[in-house]
Amino acid sequence: MIDFSKVKLVVSDMDGTLLNSQGKVSPLFFELFTKLQQKNIRFCAASGRQYNSIVNKLAVIRDDIHVIAENGGVAKKGNEVLLFNFLKPEKVMHLVPVLREIDRSNMVLCCDDFAFIESKDERFINLFQEYYNSYQQVDDLMEIAKSKDVFKIAVYHFDSSEDYIYPAIKHLKDEVLLKVSGKNWLDISDEKANKGNALRQVQQLLNVTKEETMVFGDYHNDIEMMQEADFSFAMENAHKDIKELAKYATKSNDNYGVERILEQLVNS
Repeated sequence: MIDFSKVKLVVSDMDGTLLNSQGKVSPLFFELFTKLQQKNIRFCAASGRQYNSIVNKLAVIRDDIHVIAENGGVAKKGNEVLLFNFLKPEKVMHLVPVLREIDRSNMVLCCDDFAFIESKDERFINLFQEYYNSYQQVDDLMEIAKSKDVFKIAVYHFDSSEDYIYPAIKHLKDEVLLKVSGKNWLDISDEKANKGNALRQVQQLLNVTKEETMVFGDYHNDIEMMQEADFSFAMENAHKDIKELAKYATKSNDNYGVERILEQLVNS
């Protein structure tokens, strides 16, 4: 058994981690969250998702948790903004035409109020709405890039983001942060905008150390935040790189991997 007595903060990724394959949070998690509160252990959701999408999944506890959204582009506690990290407008305007050239890909400009798409692909639009509650379809994303602050650009490929999107833009890795965030998604952000930097800010606000932090993740956009926690757990369904990085392992997102460890934590 692992000694969890030091843990004061639990941080979990959403897709592939806290959410099951149907995009649901289990009732068991909400029961365990109440027990975490009773032990004065804080909870933070950290995701590449839009803020509104995260709190929609966690609506009943939204005012009691910290949220890191857009892969560290924004962090909030309730209505209080803890940090913003935007891409430079000139980088967005450079990237949009480049990303348009990648066959069978669809791009999303992620802003504070809405996500913006120009795709007319109904299959993508139906899928995309699972991750972005607040969005607008526009004719030209370049017009958005000129007028809105952009947290990140999310790009979706129906086959594989790692095989088809990343090779087309890997030459830009020294200018922006490129993260394969799922089998089909790749995220492009400012170099400072990652879950690890955002988590450090949350830790400082809560006066919690790396040695007192527990993290769950499954994909490359979780790497930096896993490095900020002594109790790092890879899901059974995680990318092999995450399994190699994490100190510990748990069951899959469809087999209550997060909840199994939280049960041990609240009973420790």
